[in-house]
Amino acid sequence: MAAMSSETPRIWQPLEIYVHLPFCVKKCDYCDFLSGPYSEDIRSAYVQAVLKEIRSLGRRERAENWKVRSIFFGGGTPSLMNGEEITQILDEIRRDFQFEPEAEISLEANPGTLTENKLKAYQSGGINRLSLGCQSAKDQELKRLGRIHTWEEFLKSYHMAREAGFQNINVDLMSGIPGQSVLDWEENLEAVLALTPEHISAYSLIVEEGTPFYERELNLPDEDSERRMYERTREILEEHGYHQYEISNYALRGKECLHNLGYWQRVSYLGVGLGAASLRKNVRYCNTSDLKEYLAHGADLDVLQKQREVLTQREEMEEFLFLGLRMIQGIREEEFLKNFGRPLEEAYGNVIEKHEKLGLLERLDGRLRLTRRGISLSNQVFVDFLS
Repeated sequence: MAAMSSETPRIWQPLEIYVHLPFCVKKCDYCDFLSGPYSEDIRSAYVQAVLKEIRSLGRRERAENWKVRSIFFGGGTPSLMNGEEITQILDEIRRDFQFEPEAEISLEANPGTLTENKLKAYQSGGINRLSLGCQSAKDQELKRLGRIHTWEEFLKSYHMAREAGFQNINVDLMSGIPGQSVLDWEENLEAVLALTPEHISAYSLIVEEGTPFYERELNLPDEDSERRMYERTREILEEHGYHQYEISNYALRGKECLHNLGYWQRVSYLGVGLGAASLRKNVRYCNTSDLKEYLAHGADLDVLQKQREVLTQREEMEEFLFLGLRMIQGIREEEFLKNFGRPLEEAYGNVIEKHEKLGLLERLDGRLRLTRRGISLSNQVFVDFLS
């Protein structure tokens, strides 16, 4: 009889990886992300720097019991990269990290940047989820946003992705666009629903400082119209079988975005690339936003990683609450106790009682969650948890 092993079995911890690819054909007028147009030479050098950073991260993290459950290529416009470049990055991550068998691997893509060959290469390289930036089904709204594509180009890209074999597609839509009416928004929803994507992200436009939109006089929908758009989103999407699982996200059952759920549940994640943020247990930091510095020091984590911050328990509790309450199911009170050794009531009883009386929070089956009214006033609730 073989002797039993005395080794303690490894307990794997979930890990997510975000890869930032900051290249765009043209920066949209509302966008404040770290992105812009770059030459092919810079793109090539950037990929090499990303590979060096991944190798350095792999060496540093080898002692940790991480298992990658999701990877997300964001930007910028990751679909400007060819299949070989994306595959190189994925292969390097596979060499340096353990993977869960059914890991979700997503790539953001914009219409007008996809080809049949690219899509096939992405899929063969390991991409199993696409996130297509549509924003609107109306060409005049796309033009107002400074998008480079038309609705017809979006349709072409969507159908190409289906023909290439992608069975998990998200479509991004934006409400609150200048000049947009509630009826316009409803028509956008109906146009996308006719395609039956697995997931729809429906965001409201936010005018950020430093963008072209911030400098303009914009004919934005009024507050009542924006609130109506939000409610109609839920009503229309639920009629078509999509359930709302987060403030801005809707999915067919079983098609929720695992990577985004990880952010809201505070799963540890490593950010790779220019300006990418990381949360490693209770330590938060960001990579340099200086492209020259990133290209020169891709392998040197001590140079790349900036704004390092060790979170206090209080800060972790606050994040657990304001991120977790973004999810429609809310947070489990038992999980709060397990994570922080204190009952939720003891830590935040007064805040919870206040917003229960206002009809913004409710308790149900051991969970604390926002009410329908609370979702539309969520920022008001979150501020009180942070004070």
